[in-house]
Amino acid sequence: MEQLLTFGIVGLSTAAIYAVIGSGLVLTYTTTGVFNFGHGAAGMLAAFVYWQLTVDWGWPVPLALVVVLGLLAPVFGLFVERIVLRPVGHLGEAERLVMTVALLSGSIVLAQLVWDPTKPRPLPTFFAESPPLRIGPTVVTWHQATTMAVAVLVAVGLWVLLYRTRAGTEMRATVDDRALAGLTGADPVRANKVAWILGTQLAAVGGILIAPTVALDATQLSLLIVSAYTAAIFGRLRSLPLTFLGAVVVGCLESYLTGYLPQNPYLPGLRLAAPALLLFLALLVFHHGRLRGRDRKLVRVPLPSMRGTWVFAGVTIAFGVVLATMLGEADLITYGPVFSLGVVALSFVPLAGYAGQISLCQLSMAGIGAVVWGHLGAQGNPVALLGAVLVAALVGGLVAIPALRLSGVYLALGTAAFAVVLDRWIFTLPSFEVLGVRVALFDQGSVAVSGPRLFGWQLDTGAELTVFAAVVLALASLGVAWLRRSRSGRRLIALRDSEAAYATLGGSLLRARVAVFGLSAGIAGLGGALYGMQQRAITAEQFSFVAGLPLFLIAVVGGLGLVGTGLFTGAAYVVPAKALVVVAPWAQTAVALLPSLAGIALGRHADGVVAWSRRASASAARARTRPEEVPVEWRGVRRPWRPGDGEELDRAITGS
Repeated sequence: MEQLLTFGIVGLSTAAIYAVIGSGLVLTYTTTGVFNFGHGAAGMLAAFVYWQLTVDWGWPVPLALVVVLGLLAPVFGLFVERIVLRPVGHLGEAERLVMTVALLSGSIVLAQLVWDPTKPRPLPTFFAESPPLRIGPTVVTWHQATTMAVAVLVAVGLWVLLYRTRAGTEMRATVDDRALAGLTGADPVRANKVAWILGTQLAAVGGILIAPTVALDATQLSLLIVSAYTAAIFGRLRSLPLTFLGAVVVGCLESYLTGYLPQNPYLPGLRLAAPALLLFLALLVFHHGRLRGRDRKLVRVPLPSMRGTWVFAGVTIAFGVVLATMLGEADLITYGPVFSLGVVALSFVPLAGYAGQISLCQLSMAGIGAVVWGHLGAQGNPVALLGAVLVAALVGGLVAIPALRLSGVYLALGTAAFAVVLDRWIFTLPSFEVLGVRVALFDQGSVAVSGPRLFGWQLDTGAELTVFAAVVLALASLGVAWLRRSRSGRRLIALRDSEAAYATLGGSLLRARVAVFGLSAGIAGLGGALYGMQQRAITAEQFSFVAGLPLFLIAVVGGLGLVGTGLFTGAAYVVPAKALVVVAPWAQTAVALLPSLAGIALGRHADGVVAWSRRASASAARARTRPEEVPVEWRGVRRPWRPGDGEELDRAITGS
């Protein structure tokens, strides 16, 4: 009984932190209509700054709290509102979602750039020297008591703000109809600023409270937000009491799993993945109302010409041949993944570009394809490559079935939860048997990967694998272009435009979603297998949720509806980072910020850089071919006299 109460106290104190962070998430969503994937990253940065001030520089704790919560957190909130999100306020939900994903990815890289991730940074708890409180047989530390007290104060304060003050009413009204709220005297811009300041401060409070109980690690602290996501989903992204209830469920679940989970080599990861599993289940079980602030501003998906696509495919292969010819074996391991990662990025085009289904687990699907090929294709049998594609497609189709009722930000959350479950549990499992068949994933280590054997020729060198990956990317691009021009492609576009209209006209949402998820997962699995071949050995960390965020951001920047996005993403992801590191080795971590900065710059070209560059080139070509306009008084001098010039000259003289 004493152990049960002890773990209960620990669970409630953790739940209080999740409640504080989740309430900030609900606040920003309720008042601005933006679901902030970077919410946990704000708390992570606050925790690191608080450590820097108190531990490294020796500042008094009260002064450090005033600086972090009263100065730096509001400034960060204003930065997010003014610089990151306001430029894309007129765009659709997907573009605003990309901004917050860029914020999450960039914050993690920034923290690793400023604070060396290999250095431990213990942070003392609040009132660590005070004797703990005793409640019966259990002991409650002052840090736990402070955490729970802060959660209660936050709950009361937010309820009063939102439902008993004019400022709160303005904040809630702005997201539903900015114009109408403005007519009543409200200031939508001011309301958004207040919401982001308060939301960031709550994330900072949660980050500072939880940092002493976990490792001060940028990725780990940022992904603790998954637990807060779960609490917010319990509250349907609008109810603070239900959000606090969800936090209690998540916190106690984690605590009791820690204490009572059986000692088994297959179960340790389950405790780490439990919040993500609970998030996925909550998304499926709870009814989700209309997405606040959602609009239907859709980016046009161009129709690729087959002639242009064939030219593009040829250029892709030629690029692969040039790289294979010019670079040595070591450099090909570095730059060769342009094409394999390009195949993974191409998987976003039919799924997100054509069908409008946001997925954050495509690199996880690539990991499935890579590990299947690593085990089945050890002898180079090309049939195993087909097996890798089919297994990844099967997993993608299975994910689509429960996610049928999800869309928009809820679908992004569901796929993110699936990726985190793979990271923390499935990919960490040792080998096991199912019906007498041995199943091995990464087997808690690395998996050696070899090239395929085609027509009796073993592809093993870096040059051969690079050209092979380039050919596969070219063929996959042709297939995706053909899909866009086919009837199936038009049906996917219709699905993106309106799922209700698609179903009304006789389309099957289940079949369409399963098919497009399976297709995109199969393409990603193919890219993952190619990537494993080029790297020669793979680990689970290479296919983690966080590792997949930059790839997603660059694909969005390139343009999700364009076939050329695959090659663009692979090249933009690999070449600048590797080349800059060669020139300036000290800039290795800073270069990792580039995808996030590019994602934040998306507001200027919502349809992608590839489409923008194509329009710019076409405009320049038209300008070169357009004849120069000569003033009427110089006609006959600067160019030959034409029959109509006389009448125009008379009109210019008479002014008629």
